[in-house]
Amino acid sequence: MTKKWFRIGVVSIFILSVALRFWGLERFNTLVFDEVYFAKFGNNYLTHTPFFNAHPPLSQYIIGIGIWIGSHIPFWHDTVNGLTGSLRSPWTYRWLNALTGSFIPLIVAAIAYQLSYRRSFAMLAGLFTACDGIFLVESRYALSNIYIVIFGLLGHWFLLLALDNQHRQRSFWLVLAGIAFGASVGTKWNGLWFLSGAYLIWITAWIIQGMYSLPNSKLLFISPSLKEAGVSNYSPSSQTPLQNLTQLNVFQMLFYLGLIPAFIYSIIWIPHLQLDKTYGFIAVHQQILKFHLQLGGNSPNVHPYCAAWYKWPLMIRPMAYYYQMAESITAPLPVMGPPLPAGAGKVIYDVHAMGNPFLWWFGVAAMLFLTGMLVSKVVINLVKQKRFSVPETLGVDSWIALYLILNYAANLVPWMKVTRCVFIYHYMCAVVFVFLAIAWFVDQCLRSYYQQLRALGITITFIILAAFIFWMPVYLALPLSPEGYKLRMWFNSWI
Repeated sequence: MTKKWFRIGVVSIFILSVALRFWGLERFNTLVFDEVYFAKFGNNYLTHTPFFNAHPPLSQYIIGIGIWIGSHIPFWHDTVNGLTGSLRSPWTYRWLNALTGSFIPLIVAAIAYQLSYRRSFAMLAGLFTACDGIFLVESRYALSNIYIVIFGLLGHWFLLLALDNQHRQRSFWLVLAGIAFGASVGTKWNGLWFLSGAYLIWITAWIIQGMYSLPNSKLLFISPSLKEAGVSNYSPSSQTPLQNLTQLNVFQMLFYLGLIPAFIYSIIWIPHLQLDKTYGFIAVHQQILKFHLQLGGNSPNVHPYCAAWYKWPLMIRPMAYYYQMAESITAPLPVMGPPLPAGAGKVIYDVHAMGNPFLWWFGVAAMLFLTGMLVSKVVINLVKQKRFSVPETLGVDSWIALYLILNYAANLVPWMKVTRCVFIYHYMCAVVFVFLAIAWFVDQCLRSYYQQLRALGITITFIILAAFIFWMPVYLALPLSPEGYKLRMWFNSWI
């Protein structure tokens, strides 16, 4: 792929993301799902109204900034409500989230490119991310999860850029990485898992290098020969910044990715603690922890959409953020209120927080493929050599596999110990690495000499795009007949 077409593709993905997120942003003149918290909290900062916040405050600051800017723009104020505590247009508390969410596919594409320097891989990663439903839904409302993801991804991108540079430039990017990771944790505590993923891949790199000195070590983790696999543009000099991980020593990691994130996280709290003086810095964290511990277990008795971590990868239990019925497609858009009498509702408006099913399912399969690719190298070597050994160098695709698997695990495994009620949106931090995994797999197929593999890559891409279009009505809350709604709810657990 030429640089010109790559740029055209990236711009097209961004335009698509912006269009989908801004279309009809003010359609529902109400508070959708957790906007009852986050939109109100953002407005509270503007009205200097003290309140208890069960999460770190960064996302609510940003929403508040969006409300302030939006209130001073002389457009999109045709509908207003007072549900945030002030008379506001829904557009004012949603537009900045929509703009922020539009950049996530671009950042995912940037990470893919920085991992491999392959434009085709980057383009597919950005496209697939733009074709996911839960990221589209979360971006269209005043919610906080897109900020955890975008700051965490920025931290990883800046880290990769740091590894690709030296001296002062490296320090510059490491400082930005530390700031981004701190901002992710300053949105919600689970943003910490992005930072833990960076530490995991760094520790793994040092372990591998430490084993180089073992006697009789042999090449082990060499990725499959791309030339033998039929990849047309195979280059033996392919590199990845991940190969430079061991250039970072423990003091650099603790300073840039330890002290700086902690400092950023701490100063994020200052405006909130100045507004609400009920609790100090330590006490407010104790109260937050107490709040989450009292939320109850993962049971429908606690919340109908509770979904334990093992239900996330296969999207067993997505959730409805908004569901209303109208008598006809020409009737005014419904807001929260009493349901219509039985049989009166002929049109359904549903905002469903669910991913693109085939993107998620194919992505999990690709992640398993990457895991199997690495494990097979270990097993084959053990059978042949009768001993465990490590390589002098890792192939690019093996590094990518390690990076994606470790970061996916870092963002999923901690939830296995969480006993409170959790929801499918908690999977957003992990699933972005699933998007990268399926993009890598499809890229390998499309770059192959073999027609069957190229056809497989094209087929997977087409199915993902078609699925996104098919389920778009429940992402954008387009009017659906009851039959059309049921057609998209493939399983009872989706309803």
